Amino acid sequence: MNKAKSKKGARPKAKPAVRPAAIKPIWKPSAQAIESAQITPFARAIARKYHLEDHRYPAFHKWSVDHAEEFWSELWDYCGVIASKKGATVLAEGATMPGAKWFPDARLNLAENLLRRGDQGDAFVFWDERGFQRRVSYSNLTSDVSRAQQALKQLGLRPGDRAAAFIPNMPETGMLALAALADGIVWSSCSPDFGSSGVLDRFSQIEPKVLFVADGYRYGGREFDVLERVAQIAEGLPSLRKIVVVPHLHARPDVSEIPKAVLLDEWLRKFSPREIEYAQLPFEHPAYILFSSGTTGTPKCIVHGAGGSLLQALKMTKLQFDVRPGDRMFYFCTTNWVVWNMLFHALCAEAAVLLYDGSPFERSGNILFDYAEEERCSHFGTSAKFIDSLEKRGLAPIETHKFPALRMLLSTGSPLVAESYDYVYSKVKKDVCLASISGGTDIMAAFADANPILPVYRGEIQCRSLGMAVEVYDEAGNSVIGRKGELVCTKPVPSMPLGFWNDRGGEKYRSAYFEKFPGVWTHGDWCELTERGTMIVYGRSDATLNPGGVRIGTAEIYRQVEKIDEVEESVAIGQLWPPDNPTDTRVVLFVRLRPGFALDLPLESKIRERIKNNTTPRHVPAKILQVSDIPRTKNGKVVELAVKSVVHGMPVGNTDALANPEALELFKHIPELSG
Repeated sequence: MNKAKSKKGARPKAKPAVRPAAIKPIWKPSAQAIESAQITPFARAIARKYHLEDHRYPAFHKWSVDHAEEFWSELWDYCGVIASKKGATVLAEGATMPGAKWFPDARLNLAENLLRRGDQGDAFVFWDERGFQRRVSYSNLTSDVSRAQQALKQLGLRPGDRAAAFIPNMPETGMLALAALADGIVWSSCSPDFGSSGVLDRFSQIEPKVLFVADGYRYGGREFDVLERVAQIAEGLPSLRKIVVVPHLHARPDVSEIPKAVLLDEWLRKFSPREIEYAQLPFEHPAYILFSSGTTGTPKCIVHGAGGSLLQALKMTKLQFDVRPGDRMFYFCTTNWVVWNMLFHALCAEAAVLLYDGSPFERSGNILFDYAEEERCSHFGTSAKFIDSLEKRGLAPIETHKFPALRMLLSTGSPLVAESYDYVYSKVKKDVCLASISGGTDIMAAFADANPILPVYRGEIQCRSLGMAVEVYDEAGNSVIGRKGELVCTKPVPSMPLGFWNDRGGEKYRSAYFEKFPGVWTHGDWCELTERGTMIVYGRSDATLNPGGVRIGTAEIYRQVEKIDEVEESVAIGQLWPPDNPTDTRVVLFVRLRPGFALDLPLESKIRERIKNNTTPRHVPAKILQVSDIPRTKNGKVVELAVKSVVHGMPVGNTDALANPEALELFKHIPELSG
């Protein structure tokens, strides 16, 4: 462990490295867009109240970090948090991390803040692979939440009990989550493409008392019935009092073989809508349990509080994304990804939440753009991998669709390469804020964020998020600019986890985030903070390559390789080498090629030359091998550590977390890696 100084302010100030001449942005917001963005009047009001000379974003961000108590308190008031009590104390034990307590006297309810709008406007719109399915108004949603809350009360559930969901991204999912949150019941969800053992690895740890499921899901033109798996899951969860089945594939699925099961309409039948009684609970009352990917062991159960989740949602949707009442926000995601929570939280901005379940490549890759056009989408969210896939398929939505309402295109999941920025502006929409963001399940927020009033630079995330004391540390714990290092957060924020479930004493929690630099959150991203205030993410720091003692982010290699037409995707690992003295590593690159191509000497040379010419000779792989598939999580992330484990003959725990676990077999006993 590094013996970095832990005293506040003891580390040297960041020193920028020598950089090339300033580059020009690929997009700039108009003066009108800047004036109309919600962040602008908020920043100006803060500047007037606190006598700041500069309300522009860099200065405003610095103020939000240096005066965190004032910032989060002002955000609370500006966004109109609904609470029975705010309390005078904003931050207690603020010098301790972990251990800081935000708004310790406050009492509020997360669901009440999400359901603040009650009119006939759209709350949820739902499409699947067949196209439009239905829409749910805020008024009808509130009525359904009321009935579901009454049904939960009849089951005897109390604040702090857990409700689990094995269910697609559909309107009933959000409705049931709101009903649970209204009573202070902790919500946790998992997408129905998981196997029963993967579900039990997650839900058995938290002992839910009610399980919400759908009878199945659709993907790639096929229907998958999951009720047999539900029966297996029920056997492994003795804590369950009821299983509520939401019809999805069939109007009246047969649930007779599942113990304690009832169809949703039967469960709600005897209850009539009435005014919702929102439980007023402490700021740190648990609201969600999210799970780590679990590809290196049993998934960690990350507990998030209601108040922190709400404040981050308000800041992100209203200020960083500029989501306004009546806007229509879409994000392609499943219910086991933190992005689902982020999309769901757009309700607090009084927006319509556009839901989709199924493959994003239906209608020859156009279905999501059909959806965005028809539903007048204002915010379109997806993954970097999806954007790259669109380019490789030769799609040009700018020629086939119109998106007059679209103001922001969001990307997350992995670093967005510079060429993908070019593709979006040339083939999707010219006048749009393309915002790559980086954060995660750990904080249910972003460290590096979108910004409607800042320019966009190719391959760079626009800014550090408000209220987040984000820096980049070198190995000695010095803050650096213009050089690669660890992404850290040096001050507490409200959405840091309450801890891990059943982690008595918090040892696992502290070990996960606070061991490398004591008193500082280390997120695990290998990145660079530029002198412009933008951020470049090079990959996970635990997956960085280290040939000859030089740290290389895997994303630096992917940025080059996956722009080669013949390459569909790739994964790079560091193989311990030589085997008789494994004190060093060599870079090994695996490529999955597009149909009709094979890795011959000319293509291998092409790959090596592109990497060498656009990075450094250190980045050039010692070995390049072709594979027919690459293992990914169900969220689409390549699992570099799992590949590395298999190559080195080590076991991979919990392969149920993978979308294609069979791909791991391709990396076993490869002759080319033994010499």
